[in-house]
Amino acid sequence: MHTINKNREFDLIGFGEVMLRLSPDGKEKISTSETFDKNVGGSELNVMSGAARLGARSAILTKLPENKIGHFVRNKIRFGNVSDDYIVYDTSPTRRLGIYYYESGAYPRKSSVIYDRAASSMTSLTMDEIDPTVFGKTSIFHISSISLALGESLKQTALSLIRQFKESGAAISFDVNYRATLWDEDTARATITAILPYVDILFVSEETSRRMFRKTGTLEEIMKSYADEYGCKIVATTMREVVSPTRHNFTSKIYYDGAFYEEAPYQNIEVVDRIGSGDAYVAGVLYGVVKEPDIRRALQIGNAMAAVKNTIGGDMPASDITEITGVIAAHQPGSDQSEMNR
Repeated sequence: MHTINKNREFDLIGFGEVMLRLSPDGKEKISTSETFDKNVGGSELNVMSGAARLGARSAILTKLPENKIGHFVRNKIRFGNVSDDYIVYDTSPTRRLGIYYYESGAYPRKSSVIYDRAASSMTSLTMDEIDPTVFGKTSIFHISSISLALGESLKQTALSLIRQFKESGAAISFDVNYRATLWDEDTARATITAILPYVDILFVSEETSRRMFRKTGTLEEIMKSYADEYGCKIVATTMREVVSPTRHNFTSKIYYDGAFYEEAPYQNIEVVDRIGSGDAYVAGVLYGVVKEPDIRRALQIGNAMAAVKNTIGGDMPASDITEITGVIAAHQPGSDQSEMNR
């Protein structure tokens, strides 16, 4: 896209907390399970890894405890093709990695999440610990509001990063990703609206726009308002219809350069694990923005990434561009595809 400076070492650098995910086997409940699968998750890492697997050059800026759990996370970051050059390691006596427990639902029991992340190493990250050369290294800097909600100190670090990356010529990508368990709507609205003038690429759900931002009108009017009021260049909104915990329909709409783009939804997606599917969408769109010639292709890649991620366990996407291109082709009206790839 014409607003992106592509002559940088990295296409994307993301900032955010990386957490340990513990999940009961299959559909078992947290309250009854005696064993848990160990994995790694975090919204910004999911985005960086998803884009990297497609072919973007990405890095994660985060803080991990200097111990074996931190090393496990670092290895997962590397396995996801994401650079660990800008990881800060916590050697303090109170170092810890945030944890979350995820229970996969089955109708009528909903999926649920329990967080154990208070005072994690990430919340203590300050600007003094960050390599100052990072600011000129990326085409796009990506962050979500989660990093603004984990404490006053980290919020100030995140705000400083947004300003400095913007001043260094990076496009700012922001996923509103509102979490009611982290902060209230009034605080979130005041904080986020103050940084929206810095944002070039905005990801925001219709529900968040109407409830937290208190916007009214049609979805298209709401999306256009972010461009008119704050100068956002690209506004993307996902549209997920939850038929049941294991059956979803998914598509999205993007506003760019005065026009709206969308495509028919993926119907009856067989959901294995929905966690990270929204991040997979963001990864696909951002990959498209830096690697593809038009926004319609970015939308197609984002939709396909989200649809496929729902069928994969764990937080991080695991699709390359060849797989996604095939999914997009099969999704087109009148396509004639075989039942199996062989």
